[in-house]
Amino acid sequence: MTRVVAYVPDLMDRSKVAAAGDCIFVSRPSDLAALSAEADVVVVDLTKPGVVDVLPDLDARIIGFANHTSRDVMDAARAAGCEQVLPRSDFFARIDELLA
Repeated sequence: MTRVVAYVPDLMDRSKVAAAGDCIFVSRPSDLAALSAEADVVVVDLTKPGVVDVLPDLDARIIGFANHTSRDVMDAARAAGCEQVLPRSDFFARIDELLA
């Protein structure tokens, strides 16, 4: 099973991520680095403050999602090392595949 660490503060989004597999949620972006070394994948909501800043410190494959209109945030996430940057709708449509 894929080990997932996630920073997804929105409760509706969090429930969808939790339903897709075994996941540990953190309450702050700064908590991701400590757990990322033991994770297969880190999932982040790129629209939340501080997320893009911690991406270079993570030691796992990173999947981030944002509103499709948040091009600047998505570009910044790619530049910071986020391997897969997806519009929110695409992420949730493919969540089972992405976290398998």
